[in-house]
Amino acid sequence: MEQSPEAPKQTPTAKEIAAEFREKITGRNREYEPGDQLPAARKLAKELGVQLMTVQSAYGQLRDEGLVLTQQGRGTFVRDPSTPLGTEPGSSPAFTALAAELSSIHDALHLLGERLDRLEQRVGDGTPPAP
Repeated sequence: MEQSPEAPKQTPTAKEIAAEFREKITGRNREYEPGDQLPAARKLAKELGVQLMTVQSAYGQLRDEGLVLTQQGRGTFVRDPSTPLGTEPGSSPAFTALAAELSSIHDALHLLGERLDRLEQRVGDGTPPAP
């Protein structure tokens, strides 16, 4: 009986690795809960036969989606979704910047609301607004 040659094993892309871990974090049959550590990038790269940069890119995609946190020297961990984005150490820089910007916008809107209330009170009681 003749054996067919095995098809060469195709190495996964960063997008495919990210999709696999996304499913393990958010899917129906979750394998990772908030606080769980993902495999070390070097170890995973070796197991999958890919470059370290490929795994780092996959983890970066998950971090940018707000699913994981990377803590230098410690590893990559599943983020607790009940904690506001951008507030934990290891958050995506994009989410941290966005959280700061939203906070600033919130404060500005609050001040504008107070000024509008005062203006409406003055106009409502017939007192002309001060110059």
